[in-house]
Amino acid sequence: MAKKPHKPAELVVAQNRAASYHYHLLEKLEAGMVLHGTEVKALREGKANLREAYVEFRPNGAWLVNCHISQYLPGGPFNHEPLGKRKLLLHKNQLLKLAGRVQQKGLTMIPLRIYFRDGIAKCEIALARGKKEYDRRQDLREKEAKREVEQAISRSRRR
Repeated sequence: MAKKPHKPAELVVAQNRAASYHYHLLEKLEAGMVLHGTEVKALREGKANLREAYVEFRPNGAWLVNCHISQYLPGGPFNHEPLGKRKLLLHKNQLLKLAGRVQQKGLTMIPLRIYFRDGIAKCEIALARGKKEYDRRQDLREKEAKREVEQAISRSRRR
């Protein structure tokens, strides 16, 4: 009997790589997404961008705003709007807690990545506080120092 090829449990479609550079990430959550058929097909092709996206709270739930999902070319007249708002699926207690925390000064919700887990589209979102310019410079200094230490250790091991 032939074995089936192993599929990865998570398939990452889009990542917001600049998020950790621009924000202090305080708390991460996983949310489901309400999508149309052509949006799912475009995501499976990897055609999504989270660079300017954020999460907005309304009385009827959380919404992903400014997330660009390109149109699925064979979709024809049934295609979706690329910059449309997409509803995020969260538990009611999570919604209430996060909506209250976002109203605090300086906090926002941003998407970190969109991925498929067992064939279902998910969005990882984070409660974040914006970094100041000096925070970013400090992070770069720490990153550079860590890199120099690792290089020194690897040089000493070669000898």
